[in-house]
Amino acid sequence: MTNADGLTDVRERIAAAERTAGRAAGSVTLTAVSKTFDADAIRPVLDAGQRVFGENRVQEAADKWPALREEVGDVELHLIGPLQSNKAADAVSLFDVIESVDREKIARVLAGEMSKQGRFLPVHVQVNIGDEPQKAGIAIAETVDFVRRCRDEHGLNVEGLMCIPPFEENPGPYFALLGELADDCGLEKRSMGMSGDFETAIAFGATSVRVGSAIFGTRPRQAAND
Repeated sequence: MTNADGLTDVRERIAAAERTAGRAAGSVTLTAVSKTFDADAIRPVLDAGQRVFGENRVQEAADKWPALREEVGDVELHLIGPLQSNKAADAVSLFDVIESVDREKIARVLAGEMSKQGRFLPVHVQVNIGDEPQKAGIAIAETVDFVRRCRDEHGLNVEGLMCIPPFEENPGPYFALLGELADDCGLEKRSMGMSGDFETAIAFGATSVRVGSAIFGTRPRQAAND
């Protein structure tokens, strides 16, 4: 199956999940996770009309996306991986949405860079929804206050929450919890669901799903968040 075939299959599955959940057609945005794949792998997906993509690493995205954008123009690029403060300036100049705001220092540095560049990007707060010590994300109990500080103290445009449920556990309760937290924060957008569980995420209210391997196939090297 080609990458374009994979994209078609995922789009059909998203549409079916929307219908099953009683949601409006097109209410879920597909973010195609292109991390670790080169331009030649991405072009067929672009040619098939996909325009929202996710990348994990700032440098990797900087190496391939400026040229691809020259070719196709209207791409929306999301940073979905952890951000180091020394990469914040590059992230603000390259990406359109940053989904991985997960601590106070990053919120502060991003706010400063956005002000410096005059480029005020929407962001998501990443929640450590499974309370896993090895994963990035703000603690569940701190989420509401952290979102408030991001808005009121740092002036960030927080538009949603993002999460990655624990591996090999039923993701449904974690997706439900993220939805509750989003409601508590007054946020509409919920970025949740990856290749193995995006249909479940849609049933629990995902507004965007991050799908990589179901489109692009096995990754050249394994990485989380797709």
